[in-house]
Amino acid sequence: MDATEAMKQRTSSSDKDKANAEDVIKQHRETLKELFPLPELKKPRKKKTATNATLFVALVAAGVLWLDPAYRSEQHATVIGQRGEIALADGSKLTLNTDTQLEVSWHLRSRRLALHQGQALFNVSKATYRPFIVAAGTANIKVVGTVFDVYRHPGHVTITVEEGKVQVTSKSASGYMRSILTANQQITMSADGALQPAHDINPVSSFAWRDGKLVFEQTPLSQAIAEIQRYRREPIRLQSAALGKLRFSGVFAIDNSDKLLQLLPDILPVKVTQQKDGSLLISEK
Repeated sequence: MDATEAMKQRTSSSDKDKANAEDVIKQHRETLKELFPLPELKKPRKKKTATNATLFVALVAAGVLWLDPAYRSEQHATVIGQRGEIALADGSKLTLNTDTQLEVSWHLRSRRLALHQGQALFNVSKATYRPFIVAAGTANIKVVGTVFDVYRHPGHVTITVEEGKVQVTSKSASGYMRSILTANQQITMSADGALQPAHDINPVSSFAWRDGKLVFEQTPLSQAIAEIQRYRREPIRLQSAALGKLRFSGVFAIDNSDKLLQLLPDILPVKVTQQKDGSLLISEK
């Protein structure tokens, strides 16, 4: 191909691109005219009007992107004793633990979730230009692609990372606090927004609930009962604070907490008695 022929092809391609650009501008111009009718203008100002309209459309588009509005939202929840799995439209997967409520909102530049109560595991589909942000109280967890767990307790929030890396930000009386967590690390944020130092965890026990298991490792009885209570409607009460200091270990099925409680007297020097109101009382043998 000679230089003249190549130049003709480039000129043809350039003309085609200009035509396409003019078509796009024309579409925006006509839409703008329908939304905001303008009075008849003199011909010398016609070009300027088109330029202003195009600039206005560009500014509106830039403003919308900056504001990052939500265009869709959805609610998900589980009841006491229930666990549920949810597949999101972007390929991310959520696993909700017992008695959990969260809201998912889809924005132009981000994916945002609000954990109102309970616990959820997030397996996030990677999207570099659309971060995945979870709000739990005053904690904000930002990721691109990872697997992590957020548990919103009544008085604090616990964030645990299984894979990848997350950024945790909170606002306290002393200002904003930020921490980066990597795989098998956990951090706790208190109700006032203070972040405790991150520490390493055992992933087998920390994520066992996903597989329907409760894992106790020399766990104080008071903590174990609090965990079991999450999956039961009937109250469990300890007769004394001293009993709560007893420690035990074991792996139990979440869906069979009745059996766990029946086995408790074989593990510790306690007895379990069902009360008339349906509650259970744990007392000394």
